[in-house]
Amino acid sequence: MISEKNKKVLTILLIFLILFNTLGFSEKTFKAGFAKVDITPPPGIPMWGYGARHDYPSTGTKIPLYFKVVVFDDGENRIAVGGLDLGRSPTQRSLERILEKLKKEYNVSMVMLVGSHTHHGPVIELVDEPNCGKGKFDLAIKYVEDLEKKICEAIYEAVRNLSPAKIGWLSVETDLNRNRVSKKPVKVRDPELTVVRIDREDGTPISALVNFSAHPVLDDIFDRRWSSDWVGILQQRFEESTGVPCIFLQGSAGDMSPNTTDERKGVKGFGYAIAEEAIKLYNSIQSYSPKTPKIQYKLERFEYPSRMDVSNPLILGIYQQGFFPELVNALLKEFNNNKVFVNLTTVLLNKELALIGGSGEFFSGLALQLKKNSPAPKTIFLGYCNGHSLYIPTKEAVEEGGYGADPMFAWVPVGTGEELIEKACENLQHFLSE
Repeated sequence: MISEKNKKVLTILLIFLILFNTLGFSEKTFKAGFAKVDITPPPGIPMWGYGARHDYPSTGTKIPLYFKVVVFDDGENRIAVGGLDLGRSPTQRSLERILEKLKKEYNVSMVMLVGSHTHHGPVIELVDEPNCGKGKFDLAIKYVEDLEKKICEAIYEAVRNLSPAKIGWLSVETDLNRNRVSKKPVKVRDPELTVVRIDREDGTPISALVNFSAHPVLDDIFDRRWSSDWVGILQQRFEESTGVPCIFLQGSAGDMSPNTTDERKGVKGFGYAIAEEAIKLYNSIQSYSPKTPKIQYKLERFEYPSRMDVSNPLILGIYQQGFFPELVNALLKEFNNNKVFVNLTTVLLNKELALIGGSGEFFSGLALQLKKNSPAPKTIFLGYCNGHSLYIPTKEAVEEGGYGADPMFAWVPVGTGEELIEKACENLQHFLSE
């Protein structure tokens, strides 16, 4: 028998539990936090992006380089999404070290590190081994160590800045990019500009993510100063206008270049033009608190036979002459035995916003395929994400031929891109069914 006193206690507890659940106190809270760090190298390091510069060192800085990151947290899982003002994202070696530290020390389960693809950033492939940089390019090797440390420290700062958050997004089709490869009358192009707005629960801003597809190659090839190109101008202009930290996330830029005009010419002109479009979108977004916060993620690494036989001394010599020997030797340590590896990162936020990252220069047709077939309400493609696997062209681009679709710079087998996009859609379908 339960005494009257105990009945009253149980009744009070039951009422409390009902109120607790009704008011949503038992639900998980979606959180976000932002941080940034200057990653501009010292002068004297070889520059990434153009073979014609070989190992000529940088002479200084034109526009500083930054790493900007937002960390998302659903109470169980934590993921960092960051934009780097670099030609590519960190190597597989760096990625593994970064992930190990973040998981162990900061409870960050996954990262999406996206290179802007500026061609005025530093070479980051060199390693402390003979003929791969040791002794000749020690400053560049030290920079990579510092870069890994700065990435981890910035992500940890973003974790410390976590607060209950709201999120929203909008997209618009623009004429700001063009297909730089195809000669067909009607050229494939991904015209979408997407802005993701992240606010605190009280409406004050945390950050904005800007996703677009176009090569940052408007700076002079022989200007040997560090520069984030039009991407840096875009972020500066956006932040000056809105007061909101801006993270640029490059898209499927393998065959996409800026579509400049007399009104939007050069680094500054084009950067301002795309910033104005992004600002309009941002100001129109209504952020909201997710009803059921949930972060789902998967990082997969695929191995393929290379279309280019780099074990052939003649072919190897061509690459070494076209760039410089230490860079090619270090790069081949990521692609052993004529194999090429591609990382695919699939993330789904709150069952609504999908972020798909590919480790290479994906052609725009692949992003179009992804957005068409994705089962998620909204899907964004991020290129140059979590590694770099050279060009990933479409089947149609390979058939047509041209730079980036040929075996010289697209080592993956024909059809690899389509297979990866299909796999990403399968992953999202699985996430949505969980």
